Amino acid sequence: MSSTTASAATAGAPQTAGTAAAKKPLSPQGAKRRRQLAQWGFIAPAVIFMALFFGYPLVRNIVMSFQDYSPTTFFTGEAPFNGTDNWSNVFSDGLFGKALWQTILFTVGSLVGQFCIGLALAVFFTRRFPLNGILRSLILLPWLVPMVVSGIVWRRIFDQDTGVLNSFLGTIGLPGDTPWLTSTSMALVSVILVNIWIGIPFNMVILYGGLQEVPKELHEAAALDGASAWRTFRSVTLPMLKPVITVVLVLGFMSTVKILDLVLALTDGGPADSTQTLGTLTYQNSFVQMDFGAGAVVGNILILISAVFAVFYLRVNRNEGK
Repeated sequence: MSSTTASAATAGAPQTAGTAAAKKPLSPQGAKRRRQLAQWGFIAPAVIFMALFFGYPLVRNIVMSFQDYSPTTFFTGEAPFNGTDNWSNVFSDGLFGKALWQTILFTVGSLVGQFCIGLALAVFFTRRFPLNGILRSLILLPWLVPMVVSGIVWRRIFDQDTGVLNSFLGTIGLPGDTPWLTSTSMALVSVILVNIWIGIPFNMVILYGGLQEVPKELHEAAALDGASAWRTFRSVTLPMLKPVITVVLVLGFMSTVKILDLVLALTDGGPADSTQTLGTLTYQNSFVQMDFGAGAVVGNILILISAVFAVFYLRVNRNEGK
C-alpha cells in the first residue's frame, strides 16, 4: 500500500513541476518584448496604410522627376533617367518664378482675409440675438458647396458684360465695366476674393468653438480692472485662442497652397498666366503638355514647401511647450 502511494506521488511530481514551470512569471526582458510586440501590433496597420497610400506615391513622384516620362511610356513601359534635365528645365522657365510668386500672394492674401473676417464673425456670433443659429447655418453654405460649382457661379457673377456684380455697381453709380477675370491686374485679386469667401465659414466655425472655451471669469476680471473691450480681446481672448489660431492657419495653408479646381473654374490660369500657381502649373505640365517629368518636379516643390512649413510649425510649438 505504501509502495503504491509512493509510486503515485513519484508519478505526479513531474506534472506538478511542469504546471509550476508553466505558471512561472516572465522575466523583465520577456515582458518588455511582449509589450513591444503589442505596441507594434497596434501601430502596424497605420504604418502599412501610410506606406502604401502616402509613401509609395511620394517616392514614385520623386523618381518620375528624374525620368523622361511621356505618353509613350504608358505603351512601352520605358522611362529612361535623364538626370536633372527636368529640374533645370522647370527652373529655367520664367513661368515657374511667376507661378511661385503668385502662389505666395494667393496663399497669404487668402489666409489673411479668411482669418480676419472669420474671427470678426466668430466674435460677433458669441453674442446672443434672435436668429443667431440660423445666420450661422447660412454662413456655412459657401463651405458646403463644391469648389468647382462655386468657381462656375462666381465666373458668371464676375462676367464683365452680363455679370451681376458689374450690373449692381452700375446701378449705384460706380464703374460697371470692370474686367474682373479678363484683366491681368484684376484676375488674381478676383480669385483671392472668391477663395476668401469660400474659406470664411471654416475659420469662423473653428474660431467660434475656441471662443466658447475661453473662461468668462477672465473677461469679468478684466472688466473689473477697467480694461476696455479691445484691451480685453487683445490681452485675454487672443492669447487663449493661440492654439486654435495655429490650427486654423496651418490647415488653411495646407489647403490653400495647392488649390487647383477653383483657379481652373475661374480663369484656367489666365489671362496671360496672371493667375498661374504651382498647382495649376503642375496640372498644365502633366495633363496639357503631357510632360509628366516636369509636372512631377513642380509637385515635389509643392510637397517641399508644405514640409518646410510643417517642420517650422512643429519647432515653434515645441519651443512654446518648454
